[in-house]
Amino acid sequence: MSSMSTEILAFVLAISGWVLISSTLPTDYWKVSSIDGTVITTATFWSNLWKTCVTDSTGVSNCKDFPSMLALDGYIQVCRGLMISAVCLGFFGSIFALVGMKCTKIGGSDKTKARVACLAGINFILSGLCSLTACSLYAHRITSEFFDPMFIAQKFELGAALFIGWAGSVLCILGGVVFCFSLAEGFSKSRANYAYSGAPSFISKSNGKATENYHKGPPDYSNSSRQFGKNAYV
Repeated sequence: MSSMSTEILAFVLAISGWVLISSTLPTDYWKVSSIDGTVITTATFWSNLWKTCVTDSTGVSNCKDFPSMLALDGYIQVCRGLMISAVCLGFFGSIFALVGMKCTKIGGSDKTKARVACLAGINFILSGLCSLTACSLYAHRITSEFFDPMFIAQKFELGAALFIGWAGSVLCILGGVVFCFSLAEGFSKSRANYAYSGAPSFISKSNGKATENYHKGPPDYSNSSRQFGKNAYV
């Protein structure tokens, strides 16, 4: 697989993951709980990073935003910061990827584009790690409350937003790793081409010296033979 096709594959993976992470941030169902009646579900409680809501059997939802950021639980504040960081890192990573890819016409020399592509891969990896940490922390809080026999408040289950966030995190990390792999492949090819281009130059120089000596002709030993003749019997 060529380096350009590898970079295109990495870009598609990373951008797809970043889109999923960005869509996870405003998604409603981070945690879900329901109250069942005899026949139908009477109410569904769900919550995300910004509000908590309840939906009755007729489909009408009543939501309440979290009143104060400072009064929130610590894990929600951490998840907010990590998800916002993941979106920002993915945004800058996509810009660096467009500049550093070989199929684009911007970015300068190949060496500069390779460095920018490496920076894009690092940004995508960090974005995936931030989102993965946020979703895992939120899921750990839900599961710890659900399986705690001493927790008497309403228990929730994992919502669809967590699975979307995990999928986007994996795609971002894979895209960043493939970006770094394509960079290492490009460096190895450039070194091989440099070593191959250095060999003909050495041969041409040695051939040039041989050709120069050939045009000069055989060495002249007449002077040395005359001097030897004069001093032969001394």
